[in-house]
Amino acid sequence: MKLIWLGHGSFRIEIEDQVLLIDPWVTGNPMMPDERIEEALDGATQILMTHGHFDHTNDCVQLSKDRSLPVSGIFELVNLLESQGAVAGQAFNKGGTAQFGKVSVSMVPASHSSSMVVDGVAQYTGMETGFIIRGEGKTIYFSGDTTIMADMSWIGAYYKPDIGILSAGGYYTMDMEMAAWAAKTYFDFKTVIPMHYRTFPALAQSAEALAAGLPGVQVIEPQVLEAIPL
Repeated sequence: MKLIWLGHGSFRIEIEDQVLLIDPWVTGNPMMPDERIEEALDGATQILMTHGHFDHTNDCVQLSKDRSLPVSGIFELVNLLESQGAVAGQAFNKGGTAQFGKVSVSMVPASHSSSMVVDGVAQYTGMETGFIIRGEGKTIYFSGDTTIMADMSWIGAYYKPDIGILSAGGYYTMDMEMAAWAAKTYFDFKTVIPMHYRTFPALAQSAEALAAGLPGVQVIEPQVLEAIPL
């Protein structure tokens, strides 16, 4: 398995027979060099969307059309993206599990907001979500954009993820200290990787506080397009 940060809240996950792009914002992403976009997208098999904000959805429809990539996520968001030309994937909902080859993806709650601007008007795009991704004997909790929430208690107890990819930049999501508190309170992670940080000045620029709050846990600060093998 390889986890590859594409900057901000975007990831490429190479797992089993799949290459999953999660919230792939690559055009205009301040952390993604234009000359490396093709490298970030090469061989992708699926797009997974957590929610509807521009820094997650802006490239989705065009990538889906250009590369014939199915887009999966919560029902309302997938239907809207499909109406704009995206290839329909699986429009499921919280509590549901979708199968992609040998990989299973379960949708779990997040606590944030979700909308897209369509014809100049903000439109509701279904609730914000996270994902539990299982394959190669490992379980990943991809938090999506979220703050701490009580749902993390049952997500940790039920799915028992060993890898956490957590939004932790603050301002729009929980910050590093909050992410550390949530990780040690609700989960038993072996590895934690922060995301949704370093992109803008308002966000945290390092994960030192996350690592300090999680002694005994492998906290990996990702670098754009540098694979993390697990």
